[in-house]
Amino acid sequence: MTMTPAELEAQKDTLELLNNEVASRLARQSDSLAKIDTKAVFLIGFAATAAQFLATHPRHEVLAYCAFAAYAITLVTGVLTFRVAEHKDLEPRPMLTAHVGSPKGRVLAELAASRAVIFEKNKERHEEKVRYWAVSLWSLGAGLCLSTVALLLHT
Repeated sequence: MTMTPAELEAQKDTLELLNNEVASRLARQSDSLAKIDTKAVFLIGFAATAAQFLATHPRHEVLAYCAFAAYAITLVTGVLTFRVAEHKDLEPRPMLTAHVGSPKGRVLAELAASRAVIFEKNKERHEEKVRYWAVSLWSLGAGLCLSTVALLLHT
């Protein structure tokens, strides 16, 4: 998108609207990432508690080992969900250095474009977190089913 300075100034209101929308999308994306992390921590805690419960009760051994394996998958994928990873954001200093003295329209265009690129990079991380969380949830469900059967078959 190459625009002359006059075209940038003429589109200033539109660029401001687009920039604000991209900024709010980044904020919602960040909030969503935090919520997935919270859910993953709850799954890990639940799996650890269920595994401890199963370990302390008489059970059908083969099914219990399968349940422990499912809980282990829950733990690993849960940790992979909320592990520390790079989250892209705007770097203030290079932006200030590059745009001091630039017209508002040009800055808004560059800012919106930068935020759009950051959103796309963070989107990949978001999708990865969702996949790990889904595996963690399904393996927890399998572990609970196997634990229940293992406990019932022993009695």
